[in-house]
Amino acid sequence: MTNSFRDDAPEQFSLTRRELVIGGILVTGGLVAAPRLAAQPSKGETSQFSARFMEVSALLIAHHLDVDVGARLAVAMKRLNPAIEQQIEGIIAIAKKKNAKIVEDFFSDLPEGDLKDTALAIISAWYMGVIVDAPDAEVFAYELALMYQPTRDVMTIPSYAISGPNGWNAHAPPLGDMPEF
Repeated sequence: MTNSFRDDAPEQFSLTRRELVIGGILVTGGLVAAPRLAAQPSKGETSQFSARFMEVSALLIAHHLDVDVGARLAVAMKRLNPAIEQQIEGIIAIAKKKNAKIVEDFFSDLPEGDLKDTALAIISAWYMGVIVDAPDAEVFAYELALMYQPTRDVMTIPSYAISGPNGWNAHAPPLGDMPEF
């Protein structure tokens, strides 16, 4: 056969055209993703910032905090507020100056403005599991959100699974005696 194309397939469906389309998609995808990849901090910078974020979170919130959720919150909050690193350092400096172990020891000393707003945003993010309270907000902690922890033994987290997120086979605990009217 002298012709490089199959005789039972049209010429526009040749392999070279497919290669061209696939190559164009890959190049376009690379151009779209390149600015995002270049703008992300290095692994060392991220882990150091996450450690400082967890340190300030432990000062602000007297609960056991999940490190993985904290790392995701730190990256997302830094994306929304590039100055958060300096604000966290300011909060930690005030806490160290007061030799604080819990939030009540130093929170009243935080000045109104960026430092207090950042502290409140961190507390809010841990409790709600989201950074912004909007219908399309990215969820960082669902069953680990602190607002559910005090009542987790009696309250079902909103889910299609009766016993909570990913609890498809377990049964919900029975309700206590309900009053009869």
